[in-house]
Amino acid sequence: MIQSAWCLSFLALSLLLAVHVFHYDAVAFDSLDPTGNITIKWDVMQWTGDGYQATVTLYNWQLYRHIDSPGWVLGWTWAKKEIIWNMVGAQATDQGDCSKVTGGTIPHSCAPSPQIVDLLPGVPYSQQTANCCRGGVLSAFAQDPSNSVALFIIIVGRSGNTNTSVVLPKNFTLAGPGPGYTCSAATKVPKTRFLSPDRRRTTLALMTWNLTCIYSQTQAQKAPSCCVSFSAFYNSTIVPCPKCACDCPTNGTNVALADTTNQLCIDRNDPHPVLPTSKNTGIVAPDMLYCTQDMCPVKIHWHVKVNYQEYWRVKLTITNRDLSRNFSLWNMVAQHPNFGNFTEAFSFSYKPLNPYGPSSNNSALFWGVKYYNDMLMQGGPDGNVQSEILFRKDSLFTLASGWAFPHRILFNGDECVLPEPDQYPSLPSGTIVPRVGILVLLVVVIFALAALL
Repeated sequence: MIQSAWCLSFLALSLLLAVHVFHYDAVAFDSLDPTGNITIKWDVMQWTGDGYQATVTLYNWQLYRHIDSPGWVLGWTWAKKEIIWNMVGAQATDQGDCSKVTGGTIPHSCAPSPQIVDLLPGVPYSQQTANCCRGGVLSAFAQDPSNSVALFIIIVGRSGNTNTSVVLPKNFTLAGPGPGYTCSAATKVPKTRFLSPDRRRTTLALMTWNLTCIYSQTQAQKAPSCCVSFSAFYNSTIVPCPKCACDCPTNGTNVALADTTNQLCIDRNDPHPVLPTSKNTGIVAPDMLYCTQDMCPVKIHWHVKVNYQEYWRVKLTITNRDLSRNFSLWNMVAQHPNFGNFTEAFSFSYKPLNPYGPSSNNSALFWGVKYYNDMLMQGGPDGNVQSEILFRKDSLFTLASGWAFPHRILFNGDECVLPEPDQYPSLPSGTIVPRVGILVLLVVVIFALAALL
């Protein structure tokens, strides 16, 4: 009996620890986008005198995570002593040491570990390919699939020019534009089949390999970058973002450099703050925002606005508090059980997310209307976008116990911090029973069973 009780107690503690570790450390898996990744494919199209010409394609299969300016950076390490003779649609950031290369032609790059970036818009047509030259910006697949692909051509030398002599590059990296992506090793796959423009002939690549890169929010940033506040028409209380949700402001100074989130905190009451001088710390373009209790660059407010007989309405406000940057191609994901009866978004574009089929329609993707509010401007009077969304009621509808508020909110693919459930606006005529966390409840139940044995 004692041994059984000890085993059950150990099991409870193990489950508690496992769920805790999964929640904070295994964020690479996203239940709303379980197959999201960036796939990079190399197609060798022809052999050259000492190497090959390949078409490299980046496919962003992530539903709602895009790569914003200054764009993607793709890197790898050559397996031998390969060089890049030329590139079209992209360029290496460093030429490297080409002094040992003989002949009249100077290679594009001799670096053993080249870093490749997209070209900027407006380059000469002779340097362009299809799906290139957008400054490294890759749209999310669900938001804009036509711009979720990037492509460039690379001519490689000193690699061998047969299927058996070519050795795949290794140690692939992808910055989008900062850290967060982990790439697999390159693997040979069946050769890509190409269809001619008249769709009457197919050709095969001479050799094909690909790899996948997965995003992890915990690797990309040490702390969250957005938070959520709540309010409702039936309660005058506005539930703010949790204190220190993204960071804590430093007391005693007008300007403080946060250690965890690469942010500058500026005193709102100081019209001429003295910014710290730049130091060689490796920190590039820190976020600059007014000091707040949550220190989040982006705040999303969910307001339950109206309760009709058959419908209910919510007002969404997304505020950029970052004074140093704007967000192009922004998007927001919300998870709520009533999205299966979603009716209309008045000022945002909308798309349902059904990663597990129609029965799982409890989440939605929102983004701005092109040329209207698809750019979330930097902090200030114009640094916000708003829309109202309408739901049709179903049998589960209730205003009690915080049901009208979302379970999850993500901005640009990153999880936002929500208020604690016991702080949600409550109905004036009733009380909300304090909610017990599921993990605590699990431990209590198992220990109770152990005591009976």
